[in-house]
Amino acid sequence: MIAFLADEDFNNRIVRGLLRRQPDIDIVRVQDIELAGAPDAAILEWAAQNGRVLLTHDVSTLTHFAQERMRAGERMAGVIEVPQSAPIGQIIEDLLLIAAISTPEEYEDRIDYLPL
Repeated sequence: MIAFLADEDFNNRIVRGLLRRQPDIDIVRVQDIELAGAPDAAILEWAAQNGRVLLTHDVSTLTHFAQERMRAGERMAGVIEVPQSAPIGQIIEDLLLIAAISTPEEYEDRIDYLPL
């Protein structure tokens, strides 16, 4: 099963909706692991070390750091970019589908975008 890390600015309504629909989904928030305010590079490093796909709305800067990691040959558990304007219900459904049918290996060193 895929493990997720929700970035600091990731919509908590999505996180709560995921947990409501699937209480055993493996998701933690940056705030829960005391990385609130940490630079994007540090968050990506923590996610890689802990095998967690990072969920973020931060398309402008985080994508840049993720691409730098990949160019440098550094492992990345994966990033899923979600526009803030995306419908919350659809994002919850997409993430539940990803969690149900995907493996962690499928997201390694990838940047994907929702909605599907």
